[in-house]
Amino acid sequence: MKTFANVDEYINDFEGETRERLIATRKLILETAPQAQESISYGMPAYKTNGKPLVYFGGYKSHIGFYATPTGHQAFEKELSKYKQGKGSVQFPLDEPLPAKLIKEIVLFRMAENQAKYGKGKK
Repeated sequence: MKTFANVDEYINDFEGETRERLIATRKLILETAPQAQESISYGMPAYKTNGKPLVYFGGYKSHIGFYATPTGHQAFEKELSKYKQGKGSVQFPLDEPLPAKLIKEIVLFRMAENQAKYGKGKK
């Protein structure tokens, strides 16, 4: 597996539609969670709030993988049901529109969850 120093390096390793979707996904996350800390974890872009994982995403040949930990996927089970899924992951195909509104809703849900569990004054 390749290792990447940062998210820019990760995204620049891709071409074409995959790269465009990665850029768009990153932008959605950062617009929705501007305070999130961005890094590379598990070999892909990762975001944390309150020091805890928020979401991850990754590029593949025919889809963008989106990982909102199991709780994010459970909370949006109905909305995500049209996409191929694994445990804690969903695949957004490159030949379908990126579900921007849904991605933002999931990020907002995970931010609220992290704040409630790990925010200031929480243990």
